Amino acid sequence: MRVERPAVLVMEMQRGVVGDLTKFPELVAACTRHDVVPNAARVLNAARAAGLPVIHCTAAFRPDRAGSHTGNCPFIVSLLKDPAHMLEGTPAVEVLPELREDGDLESRRHHGFSPFTGTSLDMTLRSLGITSVVAMGVSLNLGIPGLALEAVNLGYRVTVVKDAVAGIPEDYAKAVLRNTIGLLATRVAAADLAGAWT
Repeated sequence: MRVERPAVLVMEMQRGVVGDLTKFPELVAACTRHDVVPNAARVLNAARAAGLPVIHCTAAFRPDRAGSHTGNCPFIVSLLKDPAHMLEGTPAVEVLPELREDGDLESRRHHGFSPFTGTSLDMTLRSLGITSVVAMGVSLNLGIPGLALEAVNLGYRVTVVKDAVAGIPEDYAKAVLRNTIGLLATRVAAADLAGAWT
């Protein structure tokens, strides 16, 4: 029988996505309504106290866009009309300070919407002996379903913290959590997970 060893993956909880430098006020409002940041912080504190790895899955672009596909997706085309959007090395790509601690790891990607393809995330997890992942962050529109699907395809067991994720509009986010995430992952409340780890 395999012994589960989880890691927490925090998806795009960056200043330029859901923080003070965002261009997505509706997503920030959804995070605020559901206490996504405080719930995520609670889980992260419990994970760190239990000695579990925390990995921030972040996104950024180079100023010259090298390494990024920029014309294959309408959403990316729209975002990159702003040449300063989420540039590597700028404050916008920083993880929200209330979620970051010095011992955390980061997995940065320069293209796409999910954290495994084209990054070393899978190798990092395997090097740490990880067999399951706990997902939090944004969004239920793209990033969280992509993370869950890729993780399942790579053989990880997936848990999604249902009150530490958000998407827009509200009814769509609820439907994704129920009808897509529910087929891929276990759904758990932040308080229950944090309690189990402490």
